[in-house]
Amino acid sequence: MQRYLGSAAGRMTLRVAQLAAGAVLALAAPLAWSQAAPYPSHTITLVVPFPPGGLADTVARPVAEAMSRDLGQAVVVENRPGAGGGMGMAVAAKARADGYTLLMALSSFSVLPLADAVLERAPMFAPGDLRPLARFTADPTVLAVRADAPWKSVKEFIADARKRPGAINYGSSGNYGTMHVPMAMLAQNAGVHMTHIPYTGAGPAVLALLGGQIDAVSTGPSTVLHYVQTGKLRVLGHWGRGRLEALPDVPSLTELGYGVEYAQWSGMFVPAATPDAIVQRLRSAARAAANDAAVRAAIQSAGSPVQYQDSPEFEKYVQEDSVRMVDVVHRIGKVD
Repeated sequence: MQRYLGSAAGRMTLRVAQLAAGAVLALAAPLAWSQAAPYPSHTITLVVPFPPGGLADTVARPVAEAMSRDLGQAVVVENRPGAGGGMGMAVAAKARADGYTLLMALSSFSVLPLADAVLERAPMFAPGDLRPLARFTADPTVLAVRADAPWKSVKEFIADARKRPGAINYGSSGNYGTMHVPMAMLAQNAGVHMTHIPYTGAGPAVLALLGGQIDAVSTGPSTVLHYVQTGKLRVLGHWGRGRLEALPDVPSLTELGYGVEYAQWSGMFVPAATPDAIVQRLRSAARAAANDAAVRAAIQSAGSPVQYQDSPEFEKYVQEDSVRMVDVVHRIGKVD
């Protein structure tokens, strides 16, 4: 009897082990398949942390189309505006690090974490949450006013601002964003006070300028070039050096004696923990997009020549930009 029970128990134990092994294999098979599946195997989202109409969106759309061709999967632009770009950047920073969420950020990426510290608020994201992949443009912003505005030069604009403190108002893409910072730098340097009115992005701010709700903006050339060419806006100066190819008659603030420079760059990022093999595949696709004739033509026609940097150079550029912005943000101080 004991031999029988022992034999039955043995057979039962073997059967349980076989069932358990089968279950493990059944669970492991899809996992092994998913690990072996080539990247990418489905649609990729490219987060643009601003509404349509601004530089990030202007660059992202042709780049996404070119990357789709290179990767063999759709790269879909998703606009997530708010907080000067901070909300969309936070979405990308918190996304799964699997290569299916990318970010097209502007130079506010370097500023917003510093602003969070100045405001003593919880950070929307940390720079280390995202890994620089490629820079596409690096344009100085331009000072644009309506064509019927009384100012024909930067000198006249500043003189009026000095006479009427706070009377001239300017729009931006949000507090500490890429349209707020350069105007704050100019006001600090020139010793004038202007009223800042934040919007959700460059597109809405430019529409407010065209509609007469605000008096000026500092934004990328691509955002206003069409309106300059059609006679609706006038550009008085820019925050770069030398002359701009798209606006060769416009002087720089440096040559006018104001000594302020600011570049509104656009660049692609991925969540920092993204596997290196995926990062390298995306890096290759981004490089191909930057060299794509259709992409270069689309961005150039908007007034922003491609100024590509690969991942290592772009990472160094972002780090240096962040260091340079520390003093700027502290001088701006707390903004409600």
